[in-house]
Amino acid sequence: MNTIRQTLLKLEAEGNLRTIPEKMSCFVDFSENDYLGIASDVEFRKDFLRNLDASNFFPSSSASRLLASRQDAYVSLENLLSESYGRAALLFNSGYHANTGMVAALGGKDTLFLADKLVHASIIDGLTLSGSEFRRFRHNDMAHLERLIERYGSGYARVVIIAESIYSMDGDSAPVAELVAMKRLHPGAMLYIDEAHAVGVCGDNGLGICAPYRPQVDIVVGTFGKALASEGAFAVMDDVMKRYMVNRCRSLIFSTALSPFMVSWSEYVFRNMLGMDDRRNRLCHLGRELGEITGSGSTSHIQPYVVGDAHRVVALSRQLAHVGIKVLPIRTPTVPPATERLRFSLSATMKDSDMSLLRDAMKEIKNTITS
Repeated sequence: MNTIRQTLLKLEAEGNLRTIPEKMSCFVDFSENDYLGIASDVEFRKDFLRNLDASNFFPSSSASRLLASRQDAYVSLENLLSESYGRAALLFNSGYHANTGMVAALGGKDTLFLADKLVHASIIDGLTLSGSEFRRFRHNDMAHLERLIERYGSGYARVVIIAESIYSMDGDSAPVAELVAMKRLHPGAMLYIDEAHAVGVCGDNGLGICAPYRPQVDIVVGTFGKALASEGAFAVMDDVMKRYMVNRCRSLIFSTALSPFMVSWSEYVFRNMLGMDDRRNRLCHLGRELGEITGSGSTSHIQPYVVGDAHRVVALSRQLAHVGIKVLPIRTPTVPPATERLRFSLSATMKDSDMSLLRDAMKEIKNTITS
């Protein structure tokens, strides 16, 4: 217990002690991932609930996916995903379950993983669980990735390249076309891309950045817990890979499946999301405005304001909260030391007045920093 207390005291001294945030009554939320504004859309929820009654409301699967008696909701959603992406689909309880389970399942002594330096913690945990050799290439640095393939790839039957299409802490995009080209450097190469922050937001019909490159991207991961305002995740892949994951992916095999109720909600959201171009266009407009406010010049729906000090970024977050803006501090180990930041994420439902409030508050912060 003394070691645990010492760890907490050390985190507090460094400014890296985390707590679950309290509810804020009146604020503009720049920290959640409700990119399309679906989670806050009361009428949208009402439309879904009108067709729901006790006969088709199942709050629990009561078993893992491989044992569950009720499969209709899962099959229906997977079929919709398959029709939309043109490949087989498989549901998971979360993006974390998808990445840790599938990456670990792909591992073995004959596999080398090459992952972007900024991939999500769930992917890193999957790499560790895989027991395979893995190396990290500098963020979006295709020349570095090429050197790693040429230097180490010949010793392995399979090389798995892992990246994200949009990175959650920086909001920048991966060069997917170049990643696809990298596969040609090794005859046993696979490409695995997490689209958690792109699904619903990017690409035709919100199907993500990788959609034009299928089937060259062997596994694409998407989530329902961000723009799609639900819970769980999915992966699209070919039929052979799906059958392999059903037999080897431990996070799928040994987890109680998502509730059929939430899976039905996810299907309802996904089906309607395909036609939400007006919300996607609004989000693009807000991204350009946010880039002007932060000074980043970015147009992404995720943008960081790097402060570089844990105590200072916590103080700035509190300063913004005082004027009704919620944007939580991001610190180590989520981001590297000296890159602590405010991470702004946008929702299509944000008003012009919300952005004006942020513009004024950030102007005050910048004046304080430079004075």
